[in-house]
Amino acid sequence: MPNQNDALVGKSLPSVQLDSSAGGKVSLPQDLLGKWTVLYFYPKDDTPGCTKQACSYRDSIDDFTKIGTRVLGVSTDDLVSHDSFIQKFSLNFPLLADTEHKLSEALGVYGPQEWQGKVYQGVSRDTFLIDPQGTIRDVWRKVSATATMAETLEAVKKYL
Repeated sequence: MPNQNDALVGKSLPSVQLDSSAGGKVSLPQDLLGKWTVLYFYPKDDTPGCTKQACSYRDSIDDFTKIGTRVLGVSTDDLVSHDSFIQKFSLNFPLLADTEHKLSEALGVYGPQEWQGKVYQGVSRDTFLIDPQGTIRDVWRKVSATATMAETLEAVKKYL
């Protein structure tokens, strides 16, 4: 369920440029204007949870496209890693490379994470719904890799 009390709800996306697996750079928020966007952050390419999450969006991309919504995955991996991940699992949406964690830090996604009892700096599994004006409408923090796609699809439909 989205957190409507998150401090970022109602704010514009920060201005940042990220390399895109689709080629070139994506300038936020400018390049997202005019369509709803699901911007989901995930810890690492080609890991079990991240693969399940990406494949659930892949398998449902037509449902998002039909309602005029784009899906973008974001991690701190580089384009070489993204390209391999996309090819291995036939992903059908762009992945953005936030290698310097500019976007993930600005959105509170990058920071101390814990996995198997170890603490490290990394990306949490957070998702943002961006409206056609570039405003953050919904925020999901530390989402389930398997449930997040259905939650975000339902959230977009409520706005239409």
